Amino acid sequence: MAGAELTGQATIAGPWRLALRRLRRNRVALAAGASFAVLVAICTVGAPIWVALVAHHGPEYENLSGSISDGGRVVPVVADDGTPIGPGWRGAYLLGADANGRDLLVRVLYGGRTSLVIGLGSAALCLTLALSLALLAGYRRGITDTVIARGLDLIWSFPVYLLAVAIATVLAVNGVHLGPIEIPSDSTLIPIVVIAVVYVPYAARPLRGEVLALREREFVEAAIAHGAGAWRTMTRELLPNVLNTALVLLALIVANNILTEAALSYLGVGVALTTPSWGNIIEAGASSIVTAPMLTIAPGVMIVVAAVSLNVLGDGLRDALDPHGVVRVDR
Repeated sequence: MAGAELTGQATIAGPWRLALRRLRRNRVALAAGASFAVLVAICTVGAPIWVALVAHHGPEYENLSGSISDGGRVVPVVADDGTPIGPGWRGAYLLGADANGRDLLVRVLYGGRTSLVIGLGSAALCLTLALSLALLAGYRRGITDTVIARGLDLIWSFPVYLLAVAIATVLAVNGVHLGPIEIPSDSTLIPIVVIAVVYVPYAARPLRGEVLALREREFVEAAIAHGAGAWRTMTRELLPNVLNTALVLLALIVANNILTEAALSYLGVGVALTTPSWGNIIEAGASSIVTAPMLTIAPGVMIVVAAVSLNVLGDGLRDALDPHGVVRVDR
């Protein structure tokens, strides 16, 4: 009797509600998700508040010949030998300055905006392309599946960073000119598109495998037998059944894309130098890592927090969405 009641409760709850209950019991994954949410809030909401109330200057404000008062002493923002001021318990220049006299904390916060936008935007575009290709290949099969699979294999065969650097270098010089579509070479859309394209196989291949397996299931054959067209079958029958995998992949891809943006910007083919990003800040501070280590440590810590929290959250989502996991539905 108790077993039947438990089964009835689980059936009423539904798979998404059960997954949410699993996730709520995973405190590590919840802490990781909260850490990433706090990071996003600090960079998006906290950055303008900090500038308005404390720093009083934006990320591009240079103060090479300026000075600040630190404990009753007048300290130059950039010393005569070119060494920038280091971190201290003060308002402006809390983490110090860079070689151009720009507030490091302000640049890290606004650079986080750029890196997060690129990471999230490229992940969304990547997953959209991957889902479209996976559904088309898995449903149509035959020559369509062969062409798509070989195209994914071709992209897969290149080292991801080498391919990204090659494409980004070409687009960074010439921009994008496709009929009415024109994207300037310094636009953040360039790294978004480049990173999305190079990671499509990493998402499309596992999704394609799931769609191929689902294509043989009875509920798909029944939908086709009842007259459902290709579009309806793919969107109503196949897509909902691969969304759990896509959700897990989304968290992991965002983490990879943030790291890739930092790598491309560090190599000079990512975000334009006029736009602050975590990768650009690390690249600018690499030459003075001994005399001013905070220039690389501060953005590096932000990248680590974002990547680790997203990977842990992705693992938690995978465990929560596992239909074969053991579920307790009691409160």
